[in-house]
Amino acid sequence: MKKGLVTGANKGIGFEIAKQLMEKDFHVLLGARDINRGKAAADELGENVTFIQLDLSSADSIYQAVQEVKKEHSDLSLLINNAGIGGNMEHGPMETDILDLREAFEVNFFGTFELTRGILLLIKENEGTILNVTMEMASLAILSQGILPNSFTYNTSKTANNAMLVGFAHELKDTQAQIFAVTPEPTSTDLNDHYPLGKTPAEGAKIIVDYATDGKWHHGQMLMKDGFMPW
Repeated sequence: MKKGLVTGANKGIGFEIAKQLMEKDFHVLLGARDINRGKAAADELGENVTFIQLDLSSADSIYQAVQEVKKEHSDLSLLINNAGIGGNMEHGPMETDILDLREAFEVNFFGTFELTRGILLLIKENEGTILNVTMEMASLAILSQGILPNSFTYNTSKTANNAMLVGFAHELKDTQAQIFAVTPEPTSTDLNDHYPLGKTPAEGAKIIVDYATDGKWHHGQMLMKDGFMPW
């Protein structure tokens, strides 16, 4: 049975990703910041799930989680970096509070970077996959068109995450491991105050899980349901 770690998996898209991976015979490591909520989500999913306490804003929490994975789950072959925060989605750069910006970068970029770097050698050894959950709001090509909200905190921190993807893709070149990004496309979640026109979390998760498990080579790419997403 394959093993996959999903961050931010106690609710929303992350929970649905974990659920759908289990339906594909994965043992899921359910990463969540809040212990009570994480354990409750794991209990709801039932067998073949292990709760991993993981707060991406805490270097100590990330270190402890990485050590637990290395010790107890050295056969891990899939990491899905789903966890993220939005900050104030209504503020452009002039209205953005610097503390909100730092908080978003701590989770969306620095924490995700530390976790990915800590897990990378396992994924490389196991010829596995790292999948970063991205969004259209992280695409410079799309943002520059001016058709999406100028949500400065979220947009910039997730765009930085895409740049991180490129760096790790270079680290994995000439190996049988891969890293790529997928957008679930606009989905109704807590992050966007349950956007009424968005996909359900289950629909968004299906896009991600389908790419994560299709057995194809997507290394270094940014993808949406029907093909490539522009950088």
